[in-house]
Amino acid sequence: MESVGVYGFCGCTAKNKMKCDSRREVTASETAPTSAYSSPARSLGDTGITPLSPSHIANDADPNVSEQPTFLVVVAIDFGTTSSGYAYSFTKEPECIHVMRRWEGGDPGVSNQKTPTTILLTPERKFHSFGYAARDFYHDLDPNEAKQWLYLEKFKMKLHTTGDLTMDTDLTAANGKKVKALEIFVYALQYFKEQALKELSDQAGSEFENSDVRWVITVPAIWKQPAKQFMRQAAYQAGLASPENSEQLIIALEPEAASIYCRKLRLYQMIELSKAAVNGYSSSDTVGAGFAQAKEHIRRNRQSRTFLVENVIGEIWSELEEGDKYVVVDSGGGTVDLTVHQIRLPEGHLKELYKATGGPYGSLGVDYEFEKLLCKIFGEDFIEQFKIKRPAAWVDLMIAFESRKRAAAPDRTNPLNITLPFSFIDYYKKFRGHSVEHALRKSNVDFVKWSSQGMLRMSPDAMNALFKPTIDSIIEHLRDLFQKPEVSTVKFLFLVGGFAEAPLLQQAVQAAFADKCRIIIPQDVGLTILKGAVLFGLDPAVIKVRRSPLTYGVGVLNRYVEGKHPPEKLLVKDGTRWCTDVFDKFISADQSVALGELVKRSYTPAKPSQLVIVINIYSSERDNVSFITDPGVKKCGTLRLDLTGTSGTSVPARREIQTLMQFGDTEIKATAVDIATSRSVKVGIDFLNY
Repeated sequence: MESVGVYGFCGCTAKNKMKCDSRREVTASETAPTSAYSSPARSLGDTGITPLSPSHIANDADPNVSEQPTFLVVVAIDFGTTSSGYAYSFTKEPECIHVMRRWEGGDPGVSNQKTPTTILLTPERKFHSFGYAARDFYHDLDPNEAKQWLYLEKFKMKLHTTGDLTMDTDLTAANGKKVKALEIFVYALQYFKEQALKELSDQAGSEFENSDVRWVITVPAIWKQPAKQFMRQAAYQAGLASPENSEQLIIALEPEAASIYCRKLRLYQMIELSKAAVNGYSSSDTVGAGFAQAKEHIRRNRQSRTFLVENVIGEIWSELEEGDKYVVVDSGGGTVDLTVHQIRLPEGHLKELYKATGGPYGSLGVDYEFEKLLCKIFGEDFIEQFKIKRPAAWVDLMIAFESRKRAAAPDRTNPLNITLPFSFIDYYKKFRGHSVEHALRKSNVDFVKWSSQGMLRMSPDAMNALFKPTIDSIIEHLRDLFQKPEVSTVKFLFLVGGFAEAPLLQQAVQAAFADKCRIIIPQDVGLTILKGAVLFGLDPAVIKVRRSPLTYGVGVLNRYVEGKHPPEKLLVKDGTRWCTDVFDKFISADQSVALGELVKRSYTPAKPSQLVIVINIYSSERDNVSFITDPGVKKCGTLRLDLTGTSGTSVPARREIQTLMQFGDTEIKATAVDIATSRSVKVGIDFLNY
């Protein structure tokens, strides 16, 4: 077995805090790997690489980033956990944002400028319908027939909760049958694409081509990289864009989109909660009165689906000065996202100051608490069976709960009635042999009574108790955030997202933080992200600096240093001692990264005659990573540079392979270039297929 050694130098700057030896030697060998990942030194056929002088970080942005292709229209899709929608704006009229046509169907007391994120497949697993249409059709099916159909709702949360997400991850339909998550997301995005293009074609009076559209899809900022990549892959398969034209699709982070819209807010378009004491109102008065007024304003304007965004900076925003900080709390159906932004003048660009935090504290938490309450009253075994045997009736019950959930308020005194579907009452009697009323009497739940009209009667305190765990989690998370030094001098807190409509959440945020900063809620709070996503699509450069969620690097080989390198990493060949599996860092977790920024490193192959150079890229949530075998380090990309056919070229003895990583919206692209021949290979960092 042949072993070769090459010398390498590292000229790292202090900025990226790389700890390195000034002189390194590396080798390639074919010994079996010692860990789950193939060692860059030891795996069969791989050639080791070593850092080569001069290796450096280049903070220049890619010159191609600014050359944005031109699109006629921007369409943003807010793909939510509980509800979804789209909005668009023509690039020639950027001040007009059009929210999609009114959806068919809807629930009393629930705004339907969005549609429920529900999808229905036929028994043959073909797409049937989406949103209200899916829900209503499923509801009208005969119970025995309904068991054959695949109905899915709230499925977006699966991308957040699945630790090992892949392109083969499954979802479970209401009837218990499994279906590929990718298939469902592709169907949903195809549906939005068709709806939007049809509406645009109707408006234009002629067929509207997909190539004329820039698409923006919003995702939670706290999603891990695999989930963001999954959404992009689904969009490619749905035909919104393609890997070759990746710039046609922007993945926008939900709180960033909200932040962009909040810049434009005029005083009449917002409610300021923190002014309660100043104006002499009690907190609940302000929350209730302010929001009732806002809802009335929205109701009056519901017929108009066009929102004018004035080409000015709003009054609140104009109070912000260079370096001022604010928090965006995006509370949706599934997750709550917290981001801290800082203003950069004169253009008012945004800089992410502290990496996105949050968790699964969306309004779904209230639904789970309601389900736990039902299990307590009627038994977990019954509820599980009812969901399987009467899936459509279970959906009905949760719809009835949703409308009452929206009526919960801090100062409410009268009870809330939740209608139980007849099949619930009937099935319970068959299952247990006694009535629902009997179950309520026997249970120790004294704040839920039975009403003779076939309803569960909940006291306001009982309803408020269902909100408490979720709201407590949000407040606790915000408190932790406000302890951070970067967040101590925040001027504003913008509360956005569908769950921000809940007066109970508004009051809790106000009570906890009104003395720390000004709390602002946009009037059309549920559409804030959608409108901001359109504005982002019109001007993607508005977000200038993000925080890297992960540490990225490549696997390299170094000269073994006694006392510094672990003995198990030692490889002795021909009397020379080598250290394998070294993690050579490109960028650290939580490091500031400008959009489009390039980070460069130079390497040389360990074997000068090697014509296939393999560079493995790794990531970790931790900052202090030494080896690719450290816990939590994951392989997320491979650059395979084939240099066969270049032997005739004059190649230096120590061939320089320049490796570049470019940080884009939610994508990271890596390139390896052979400096002598200019031959190159590109790869997108891939979190789903390794």
